[in-house]
Amino acid sequence: MMLSHKVVARAPPDGGRMIELTINGTVRRVDVEPDTPLLWVIRDTLGMTGTKYGCGIAQCGACTVLVDGQATRSCVTQADSVVGARITTIEAIEQDPVGRRVVEAWVGQQVPQCGYCQSGQVMAATALLQQTPKPTEEDIGAAMTNLCRCGTYNNIADAIRSAAAQG
Repeated sequence: MMLSHKVVARAPPDGGRMIELTINGTVRRVDVEPDTPLLWVIRDTLGMTGTKYGCGIAQCGACTVLVDGQATRSCVTQADSVVGARITTIEAIEQDPVGRRVVEAWVGQQVPQCGYCQSGQVMAATALLQQTPKPTEEDIGAAMTNLCRCGTYNNIADAIRSAAAQG
């Protein structure tokens, strides 16, 4: 069964409040508790399911989004802590030239196997290349801490080197 989600601007219930978040360039007003994890706002409230839940404790990286260009684990980031920030999810990553290069490199290197962790991997790689356009092997190792159960780490590193070479 497919669930549909709508963003509804309404008066918050007692004790709640409307929070404005800028996600993928659009200001979204959401009625959530301030300490709601950003992951659940993105997935459940806004219906953007490209960002994945993996562990819930910021270890695996499946939930990685960009907050003001920084790779951020959305499962442990409170919604009210990112008010005023620019949040980018996998749904909009190709609007960024670096993000587009990363996705193209991911396809070219045939990185995904099961694909579950790949949105977080792409987000982390994009943040790396935005901050360090020509990363060293050490830079790649330090930035790419997301887990991949399929073990595509070599392909991920190859794709990052390929995207960097295209920049």
